Amino acid sequence: MGRALRGAAVASLGIAAAAAVYGALIERRAYRVRREVVPVLSPGADPIRVLHLSDLHLAPWQREKVAWVRSLADLKPDLVINTGDNLGHPDALPALTEALSAFDGAPGAFVHGSNDYFAPTPKNPLGYLTGPSKGETATAERLDIDGLEALLHGRLGWVPLNNAVGQLTVNGSILDLMGTNDAHRGWDRLDRLPGLMDALRELDDDDTDDPSVVIGVTHAPYQRVLNAFTTQRADVIFAGHTHGGQVCVPGLGALVTNCDLPRDRARGLSVWHHAHQASYLNVSAGIGTSIYAPIRFACPPEAALVTLVDDDIGYS
Repeated sequence: MGRALRGAAVASLGIAAAAAVYGALIERRAYRVRREVVPVLSPGADPIRVLHLSDLHLAPWQREKVAWVRSLADLKPDLVINTGDNLGHPDALPALTEALSAFDGAPGAFVHGSNDYFAPTPKNPLGYLTGPSKGETATAERLDIDGLEALLHGRLGWVPLNNAVGQLTVNGSILDLMGTNDAHRGWDRLDRLPGLMDALRELDDDDTDDPSVVIGVTHAPYQRVLNAFTTQRADVIFAGHTHGGQVCVPGLGALVTNCDLPRDRARGLSVWHHAHQASYLNVSAGIGTSIYAPIRFACPPEAALVTLVDDDIGYS
């Protein structure tokens, strides 16, 4: 019996080691595009192809990732939504500039995650199993947030939505945009949202019969943020942060979401319900990982191409 148990233990360790090697060397580089269709536009409206980028956690040596992100411009998105955590290293801004410059001329909007402000630090990965991570920003190295803003807003012209609102017209549809700063750090100011949205709606063109499309953008999909967006009649919400669970169990899915989002919502498209209202919710599994936890399993890195089309949502 003892020999059998030792044999089983050795076999289990071998399987775990093989899975770790696969996750570190193969799956974390197995980039893919997830495609979704969301029916939220007015009847007869032209489709809007939204490219959702999140959690690049880019380091300067990650040339393959830079090339893949640049290749996404071939999808010809009508709108780019970036839900933060772009930087994964203090010297990553030039590489990020190279990656995102492929989208020059495409309208977009963005929010930040904490790893746009502070560099990652080594952590015990098992700590994620006990609850959402707690960032040690007091000791973490500050990143070039001003340079990042200059890239995203100054050069690319994307709309900043960190506790802010904005408006774009894309393919003839008016998009009312609202966003938060990183809720994982408690930097969201949901108390400001109703007043900001009321002011934004006053800008809508009274001469058109077509209502604007309301889009919520946040890094970390905490339930309080999703509820607030849904209360403001968001048609669709974009979020990141979860990495899709990053290390998942086949057939079971994500073990954690690193926030209070249910595990079955860790990635993909779903519908979020709150107070007799509902919004489509797209949570990205993200493109990168922390440089201190470079592994994925049963959760490949992704960008999402979400095509907004005309239809009646028909919630019930």
